[in-house]
Amino acid sequence: MTPITEVEGRRLPLSNLDKVLYPATGTTKGELLHYYAITAGVLLPHLHLRPVSFLRYPDGPDGQLFFTKNPPPGTPDWVMTAPVPRSDDPSARQVVIQDLPSLMWAANLVVEFHTPQWRSDAPAVADRLVFDLDPGSPATVVECCRVALRLRERLAEDGLVAYVKTSGAKGLHLLVPLVPTPSEEVSAYARRLAVEAEAELPSLVVHRMAKKLRPGKVFVDHSQNAAAKTTATPYTLRARRTPAVSTPVTWEEVEACTDPGQLVFLLEDVAPRVGMYGDLLAPLFDTRGAGSLP
Repeated sequence: MTPITEVEGRRLPLSNLDKVLYPATGTTKGELLHYYAITAGVLLPHLHLRPVSFLRYPDGPDGQLFFTKNPPPGTPDWVMTAPVPRSDDPSARQVVIQDLPSLMWAANLVVEFHTPQWRSDAPAVADRLVFDLDPGSPATVVECCRVALRLRERLAEDGLVAYVKTSGAKGLHLLVPLVPTPSEEVSAYARRLAVEAEAELPSLVVHRMAKKLRPGKVFVDHSQNAAAKTTATPYTLRARRTPAVSTPVTWEEVEACTDPGQLVFLLEDVAPRVGMYGDLLAPLFDTRGAGSLP
């Protein structure tokens, strides 16, 4: 029998709590749900009013993975959705996670959370810029840190303040709060900085996605600023070998990184970090710190 749990007045069936999702660590679905429950306070603000895309991995990262933008079958009527018209479906809607019951309902599906750089009340108008730094082997997150520090300096030259988190995979994400700006303009600016970074650091940086260009370099992916693209949400678990989390980090940690393991955080690491630092990405919500593109 599937247990029913009440969350803030909503009745939720939470299934297969003993199922091992991450064999490398023995992490169960129940532990995944517990993680989202205790980190909801810092995760929910990053989901607020942002249409969610789900990467589902119900049988763990070694099972079938599938990406969906549409509300999954059986989505409760109390889960908020918002119109997100697409060329292939002008009437498309996506889930918007606004509260703890909605978060726990989604977590029970076993998903990664991915969100755009804009909110549902202002489609295609970005309130943040993102760079996804992805290392090509044998480069690692250590090389990503070098690139992140240079991009931070370059953004500061334009009056923009960058914050950083791990991707939860191999690299880093830089996030910059912006005065609301059309996504097309943000995309063009981000591409320009990526091209500049490659010109300045040609042995370390590549701005194009072609795999043949990437071994030993850091791909500065600027494309996730496009209105149709999404980025792994802060604090989401990832469908990786271990239960790694996309975790905010300090610039001091980036500067001090000499080994990839220093910037790997699993689900049990996050609550203590939040207790120590709070949400390191909270400045993204302070409109007083938002910058304007030059």
